[in-house]
Amino acid sequence: MLLSSNKQNNLRGASPNGRSTIAENRNAAVLSFEGTKNRIKKMFNKVELSVSSYDTAWVAMIPSLNSPQNPFFPECLNWLLDNQLSDGSWGLSHHDPLFIKDAILSTLASVLALKRWNVGQEQINKGLYFVESNLASATDDKQHSPIGFDIILPAMIEYATSLDLNFPIEPAKLDAVVHNRELKLKRAWERNSEGDKAYLAYILEGMGNLQDWEMAKKYQRKNGSLFNSPSATAAAFTNFKNGGCLKYLCSVLEKFGNAVPTVYPLDIYARLCMVDSLERLGIDRHFREEIKTVLDETYRCWLLEDENIFLDSVTCAMAFRILRLNGYDVSSEPLTQFSEDHIFNYLGGHMKDISTILELYRASQFIIHPNESILEKQNFWTSHFLKQELSNGSIRADKLNKYIGQEVTEALKFPFYANLERLSSRKAIEHYNIDSTRILKTSYSSLNIRNEYFLKLAVEDFNTCQSIQQTELQILARWIVENKLDELNFARQKLAYCYFSAAATLFAPELYDARISWAKNGVLTTVVDDFFDVGGSEEELLNLIQLVEKWDVNVTVECCSENVKIIFLALHGAISDIGAQASMWQGRDVKYHIIEIWLDLLKSMLKEAEWLKHKSTPTMDEYMTNGYVSFALGPIVLPALYLVGPKLSEEVVRHSEFHNLYKLMSTGGRLLNDIHSFKRESEEGKLNAVSLAMIQSNGNATEEECIKGMKSVISSKRRELLRLVLQEKGCVVPRACKDLFWKMSKVLHLFYAKDDGFTSHEMANAVNAVIRDPLLLTES
Repeated sequence: MLLSSNKQNNLRGASPNGRSTIAENRNAAVLSFEGTKNRIKKMFNKVELSVSSYDTAWVAMIPSLNSPQNPFFPECLNWLLDNQLSDGSWGLSHHDPLFIKDAILSTLASVLALKRWNVGQEQINKGLYFVESNLASATDDKQHSPIGFDIILPAMIEYATSLDLNFPIEPAKLDAVVHNRELKLKRAWERNSEGDKAYLAYILEGMGNLQDWEMAKKYQRKNGSLFNSPSATAAAFTNFKNGGCLKYLCSVLEKFGNAVPTVYPLDIYARLCMVDSLERLGIDRHFREEIKTVLDETYRCWLLEDENIFLDSVTCAMAFRILRLNGYDVSSEPLTQFSEDHIFNYLGGHMKDISTILELYRASQFIIHPNESILEKQNFWTSHFLKQELSNGSIRADKLNKYIGQEVTEALKFPFYANLERLSSRKAIEHYNIDSTRILKTSYSSLNIRNEYFLKLAVEDFNTCQSIQQTELQILARWIVENKLDELNFARQKLAYCYFSAAATLFAPELYDARISWAKNGVLTTVVDDFFDVGGSEEELLNLIQLVEKWDVNVTVECCSENVKIIFLALHGAISDIGAQASMWQGRDVKYHIIEIWLDLLKSMLKEAEWLKHKSTPTMDEYMTNGYVSFALGPIVLPALYLVGPKLSEEVVRHSEFHNLYKLMSTGGRLLNDIHSFKRESEEGKLNAVSLAMIQSNGNATEEECIKGMKSVISSKRRELLRLVLQEKGCVVPRACKDLFWKMSKVLHLFYAKDDGFTSHEMANAVNAVIRDPLLLTES
């Protein structure tokens, strides 16, 4: 199932009962939405994990210690007898055409277990017929191959021969698969690397009489298992009678009953997948309490160095990224072990799948400390590998992740610091695969990892928010006309972009006031910037500042021009309205702080106008001290902080932390702008950071060198900003408010990805994707 929204019923005036019909439909939609939410909430309470015929068969083959002619776990044997599929196979009930190798392994293992205890002859015959009918797939490279298939299958065939099973394979084909197995084992023994040793221990059940407990036991985990694998652990216990292995197997059966999964435990990974999916799809705000519980528990396990996190590359990378993003203090040190060499060689190279490397790449971007070379190295090799795989066409869609190519492309094109929430959520929804099937030594699935309910809620939520935003955009368009801002010929009309930056980041319906404030002030700063840049005379600029300082709507008679009057009245009305709303949220009068923010901007713009008029050349420090204010983010971001929920005291808004957040955000934005506007402004005779850097180098630095240096500063400021946003201890600014500084930083990095953000066709498409084009639910 793919995407979209239910068609809205427009029954207004259709019948006398039209209004009641609309109300009934709305109520039904709300009930459906709440029902889906409740269903998802229940998933946090229990990880649903499919059981594995393959692993259950290996557990069923363990002989009793006291009576070797009987199974140790007869309940597993009985489960196999009761769970053969209609086609004679064992495994997941839905056989995908590309999972035949998986079905062959599961079926043959089940047949061996039944034959081992001489039960179920009819099931054995049906199973052997299925294997014989599908054995050609064993050498098909297009099939998904379970880990260790080429070693495990020949070993099971040899075991079948020892049990006098009439195995349906031609001698020549048997010789070929056995020879292939011997070659693979020989290469692994000759290399004798840590990755090869781990691989042979992981597929211990396929080693036959070549099993080496001294080699394998160093991979035994605290819970007694080998790699959390019931099949490998069963083989270890069968041959070496290790008490830890038995304890693990008993604990798994106690939880699952008469069968075992192919990997256990999986709770940390599965719940992190839930959190990750909900965040990517943009619906995590509906599950804040549940997510907080998961993250608190994950953090506790992180501090305890839980091997279920630290021994698995994907889980460790995901835990690091999600915990750090949510403000938990986690070190990047545990990621050191997942080097390029480790990933490419561990478990026979089976960790070198695209999804694993993509997760490591995502984690590597969250650099917030100056000494995190671990992440920098990881970012270098993962990005290089992913780009290489894209360019040579090695990344292909498959059953396990049919959108993996798009995911990699988007991740490389838009790093997390340039990816706006609603835009990335839409792409995540469009690329969402509800099939949760994964494959290790056999396939497994878990509703906690992926399911249709996540998609259903995400689509409904997206379209609901979008419908509200479309109405808000119409309100703002009327506001522009009512305030005659459209009559200012010198001013750029950029309402859609100004509102888009708010709608793409502050999308929750309850943040209406913050979105309106953000968008109105975005429009007004654009108008004022153009007024100080090209539209106003010196007299008009000074007149506007004086009017704002007096702050009396009745002094419009003092306006020296119609343009000044229009701008001042628009400013007065917007600031008054926003100030009134903000004061209601805050429980105190904050209007005069908003006026102060605007005056700071106007005076900084006047200073730049004076530099230009008098052809003055400020120092870089003078330019940047003024420039981060004149970049005009103050009036957009700072008033909105009052409208997102937390109470901000006068002490907080005057605190150095508050100002540092503002300065870091604005400095990065100013430099981004100056890099992209350098050529245009140079032609107009204006100075900016690039031209000043070249001047102050006395000709020793080229344009390219100066820009390279500024990009380094931007990166440094961005990381410092993110660190302040994520930091919890010793902070006075609430996280919900700090997030707005980071959201604006992301807006800037997206807008300036290629040009000034206002002329890009790609940006126009982004606006339409967030505000105008609904998601449509269709059958795939």
